[in-house]
Formats: sequence, C-alpha cells, structure tokens
Amino acid sequence: MALYKRKDGEEQPFWKLGPFQIRLPFVHFRLETPELIQGFVLFSIGLAVIPLLQNYVGFSYDAALAVAVIYLITMLMGPLMGVPLVPGFITAAIPLVIIFLGNFEPGPDAVKALVALQLSVAFIFLILGITGLGKVIVSKLPNSLKGGILIGAGIAAIHGEIIDGGRLANTPISLIIGTLVCFYVMFSKSFHHLYKSNKIARFIGNYGIMPAIIVAIIVGWVTREYPAPAVEWGIVVPNFAELWSFTPFVVGFPSLSIILMAIPTALLAYIIAYGDIVVGASLFQKASEFRKDEKAHLSLSNMHTLTFIRNFIHALFAPHPGLAGPIFTAGTASVMERYKYGRKAMDSIYSGTASLIMAMLLATVLLPLVTLFQPVLPIALSLTLIITGYLCISIGIEQLKDNTERGVAGVMAIVLFAYGATYAIVIGLVLYLVIQKTSLVKKEENSSNKESVDKVS
Repeated sequence: MALYKRKDGEEQPFWKLGPFQIRLPFVHFRLETPELIQGFVLFSIGLAVIPLLQNYVGFSYDAALAVAVIYLITMLMGPLMGVPLVPGFITAAIPLVIIFLGNFEPGPDAVKALVALQLSVAFIFLILGITGLGKVIVSKLPNSLKGGILIGAGIAAIHGEIIDGGRLANTPISLIIGTLVCFYVMFSKSFHHLYKSNKIARFIGNYGIMPAIIVAIIVGWVTREYPAPAVEWGIVVPNFAELWSFTPFVVGFPSLSIILMAIPTALLAYIIAYGDIVVGASLFQKASEFRKDEKAHLSLSNMHTLTFIRNFIHALFAPHPGLAGPIFTAGTASVMERYKYGRKAMDSIYSGTASLIMAMLLATVLLPLVTLFQPVLPIALSLTLIITGYLCISIGIEQLKDNTERGVAGVMAIVLFAYGATYAIVIGLVLYLVIQKTSLVKKEENSSNKESVDKVS
C-alpha cells in the first residue's frame, strides 16, 4: 500500500525536484509481487558483469560484487526520479568495450581505460541530451554505418563465446541448450503463435531471458559442466574498501591520450544506446495506450541527464564495463507487458519498474542467492551476449536497403570486430563517401534512405 493515492486519469503522486519527479516506495507507490519475484532471478544478469571485471579489468571477486551492488542502486534513480523505464547495461556495446579494454593490461591500466570510457559516455549523454544533437546525429547517420556498427558488435559478441577456449568449448551442453531455449522463446515464429493461444506459453514468454537462464543453469549442474553451489547463509556486506583501491583516486586518472582513444567507442555506445531509447519509447507508448487511468510521461531529456549522472558516478567510484545505459530492454518489455493488464495487475508503471530493480538489489545482498548463482555466472553472461549478438546482427541487416549499403556495412563490421571503433569509424566514413555518395543521385535512392532514417529517429 502507498500513502498517496492516484485518481484515475491523473499522474502518479510525486514530489517535484527541478525537472525530476521524486517517487518513493510505500509513499508514492506500492510494490508489485510479480516484478519482485522476477527480480530475484534476473539479478543474476547483473552479477554477470563480475567475470568481465575479473578477466578484462583485473578486479577481485569481492570488488566486482561491490560494483554490481552500486550499479543496482544507481538503476533505481530512473523510476524513483520519474523515468518510467528500467535502465540497465548498454548490452550491445559490451563486445566493443571488451575490444577496447583488450588494448590494456588488466590492472591499473585497464581501470584507467574503463574510467576514460565511462567518463566519455557520461559527457556524451549530457551534451547530446541537453542540446538535442543526439537525435540529429543518429537520424543523419547513414544506414550503412548504423548497420556496420550493429553487425560488428554482434559478430564480436558471438565470436567471444564460440572461439577456442571460450565458454562453448568449456560448457557446450548447457550453453547450446540454454541458447536454443532462449532463441525459441524469444524469436521463434512457432512459439509466437503458441504465445497467443496458450496461457503457459504466455507466462513463459513474459519472462524474457529468465526461463533460458534457469534451464541452462539446471543443465549445467546436471551435466557437471558447472560445480554445484556451496550455498551459504547470511547477508552480503559489499567490500567497498577493496573497491576503493580500483578507483581513479587510487590508481590515477586516465591521461588525455587514453581519453582520446576511448571517445570513438563511447560514440558507438551512444549510438547503440539511442537505438535502445527508441525501442523503450515505443514499448512505453504502446503500453500507455492500454492505461488511460494513469497519465505517465517519458522525458528523453531527463533520461539523458540521469544516464550522465549514473555513468559519472560509476567512472569515479565503481567502473562498470556494461556502462550505464538508458534501458534494460528485456526487463522493460516484461514490465510493460504486464502493465497493459490494468490497474489491478499493476497500480502504476513506476511501481512495476521500481519493484523489479528493488528485488534485484535485495537479491544481490542475500548471501544464499549470491552463492547459489556464483558458480554459474558465466552462463548468464554468455546467454546475454549471444542474444545481444543475434539481435545486433538481425537489426543491423534490417537497416540495409541495397547491395552498396550491405557492402559498406559488411566491411565496416569486420574492421570493427578486428581493430576496434576508431578504425571502423574511419573506414566506414571513407567507404560511404567514396562508394555511396557518388551513387546516391537518384530520387528513389534518396527517398529510400530518408524513409530508413525516419524509422530509426
């Protein structure tokens, strides 16, 4: 129950703070049981960042766990400050971050590089959000470059899982079965038809990646590809003291040269994140059409500002290779789907999004759950990256309208995968100017391009 009540057709009660709307649990909104339950499983995706911090940045497990806790706290800023979407990683940018970090030795150098990248992302969101240039840049970006960025990121995501020594080689049964379950539930045409007519299928489908993670974990334990958990009881006390030793205040701030190296990857991360914003806004708009009882508003300016604040906090105190993105697509889609069922199902969009994140945060400090999932964190990360790779490739290909665009995008994607963001941007722009610009003289082609841009913007 909440102290303040909303009348039908009005906004959920809030306290105004500048451009933001402050809403607190039990004061302005109730907690939603289904989202609480879902959060106790989905929190494992947040913990999947731990292996990345250990392998590519040189963090200890305890310090990386503290990063995961801080990340969930900053995620709460969204629904508590008036943005009705679930924020999360810039998931499709993770492969690009890994490529960038590959230029540095794990340890102080990699920490400085990650700090430089996250600071760059923070200020890009601040500047482009305030000025409105973000939409202009993304809408004016040629389709071939959009496609090249997404396809390259998708190739990098999947390649990292299937190379020699990767998780496919080490845990083939659980990863293959988990991936097949995930692909079937999320992308299969036959399951889509089943979803419309079967309550059980609809229940499973509403939980996105969660069923696949559960199946993969069970298979991993049964086949002994992953060790059985040594469940411990108690409360996790994040080791913030050890995390402090991995901050720029201890290892030092990045040099200008490292910041300049980080900017191209940061720009690509923003372009990818803006695509997530478009998806999230569409999900919100469609869900709002079903809920005339609540007047909810999505401010892209506030979303950009909060994303800046989150990235800035992490850069200084808890560097995070997933970066702080504006939307956790799977979580947002799940909340929006149930929101459509009416006020009895979910009182407010803010109660749904906040409940999901609060449960994920609570689960992260419950030692039994953390120790239960600790041995199988790699499988959650693998499934997240493989799904991301699939979506990046499929969406990237959708951007491309003719053979010229496909050729430019294909070359750019390969360069991005092999050499990173800087070379990819240069090659992509050069090929666009040399190949496409000289051929875009017919009205039909210009028209096709404009239509494509409008869809993205």
